[in-house]
Amino acid sequence: MEKIIVEGGHRLQGTVTISGAKNAALPILVSALLAEGWSVYQNVPDLRDIRTIKSLLTDLGVQVNTQGSTVKVNAGTLRSHEAPYDLVKTMRASVLVLGPLLARLGRARVSLPGGCAIGARPINLHLKGLEQMGAHISLEHGYIDAEVPSLKGADIYLDTVTVTGTENLMMAAAMADGVTILRNAAREPEVVALATALNQMGAQITGAGTPVVTINGVDSLKPTSVTIIPDRIEAGTFMIAAGVTHGNIKIIGAQPGHLAAVIHKVRQAGITVEQEPDGLRVVCEQTLSSVDVKTLPYPGFPTDMQAQFMVLMCLAPGLSVISETIFENRFIHVSELQRMGVDIKVSGHTAVVQGGRPMTGAPVMATDLRASASLILAALAAEGTTEISRVYHIDRGYEAIEKKLAQLGARLWRTGGSASPK
Repeated sequence: MEKIIVEGGHRLQGTVTISGAKNAALPILVSALLAEGWSVYQNVPDLRDIRTIKSLLTDLGVQVNTQGSTVKVNAGTLRSHEAPYDLVKTMRASVLVLGPLLARLGRARVSLPGGCAIGARPINLHLKGLEQMGAHISLEHGYIDAEVPSLKGADIYLDTVTVTGTENLMMAAAMADGVTILRNAAREPEVVALATALNQMGAQITGAGTPVVTINGVDSLKPTSVTIIPDRIEAGTFMIAAGVTHGNIKIIGAQPGHLAAVIHKVRQAGITVEQEPDGLRVVCEQTLSSVDVKTLPYPGFPTDMQAQFMVLMCLAPGLSVISETIFENRFIHVSELQRMGVDIKVSGHTAVVQGGRPMTGAPVMATDLRASASLILAALAAEGTTEISRVYHIDRGYEAIEKKLAQLGARLWRTGGSASPK
């Protein structure tokens, strides 16, 4: 099993360029299913989840060509309506093919999804919305079977804010008969990016980025060319990296408008964040301050930054309270951080961090994508050497993480892969 070994205590400084956003690229690549012909996607990150979705598209009969960060997709050859368990089990976002397959073929058979072990994340809102649009749906033997003669526009209220649910229904509605209104829709930049891509294909979508999205269905869509937006979670992770190492990092591609809540909290913690023409400069030159954080749907503080911010608070003298309102099982990284000497007490959806104690290197295990990022951040700040196992999680969401950190002065390597640092 591969491990990442980190030698802590080195200040990070220099420039890092943010890759394309995984959570924007996944639905946008899937949206190619809605049109015949070649669509071109640029700035696509090379990640495990991206490779999974490309494999899934290929399994459906779609042509996929990759050259560096450019991916070309032709769904004119789409021949299958089934997304099998072997591909879907590793990544929850695979369920995004459900809406486009229904819109394009009138039927879909999709395995119930898998992914990180951070909570149930049910897809009932996807299914309920598609049923309101006329689909007949059954769940048998671990598969979603859906059929519809023709999707119809509907007025859909989402009981809870769901990013993939909003995206799935938006793609299905793009070619439905009539008008679909999604109420209590997710407002994330990745949702806006998908709506923009769909509109470039000829869809008629308004209100993306607000709680009410309106989709006027059209008869057909055409291929397009899209540049994937920078990954705001990767940018936020490098902001925290500057803080935990008292570093000075220029983050090229970071979009301040996508990171407002993170920037606000990081500044409260005593870190300087300055906007530059091509990104952000993040500098930590003083003792950190303890800050309370509550995760919320966008534009609130992102749940995908909670584990990383917790590491920052472990280094800040004083008491901080971190409340998780999105996923019920997203404190599973705490036990691993405790192995490194931190003082964190969890009660339900709240973690209380008594910061300011030195961290020490230890063998730890990643449990999900963002937990793995938090362990790398902790290892960068810790005294001594840390071994992080099950690092395949990090490859799902961070492109070339070791290379980027090494360019900033970190000393880390992957066993069985890259050579140890000189």
